[in-house]
Amino acid sequence: MTIIYEVNLVVDADIVTEYRSWLSTHVQEMLALPGFLGARILETSELETSERENAAAQTTFCTQYELVDQAALDAYFRVHAGRMRADGISRFGDRFSASRRVLHEIGRY
Repeated sequence: MTIIYEVNLVVDADIVTEYRSWLSTHVQEMLALPGFLGARILETSELETSERENAAAQTTFCTQYELVDQAALDAYFRVHAGRMRADGISRFGDRFSASRRVLHEIGRY
């Protein structure tokens, strides 16, 4: 079954437009790498009113990449991850943060 590589991004509000534009291009570059099947970019929102009010200074994106298998993801980490991550850091510095996780699909309904 496929592997989902998820990257959650918290972006300062004052760079959101520029970051969103860059992210779209970045995702296209990722999809050109071996083993990547598709991707989606999601903007997250808080469920409770108090959380939404506190989140006004930042926007959060969730980017999910679908890969053919774990070997493809391992190859990405080994060969391409450093360069791909460095691009965002060189452009935006500490005005965003990223957290990552890998999801292994065990069923689809």
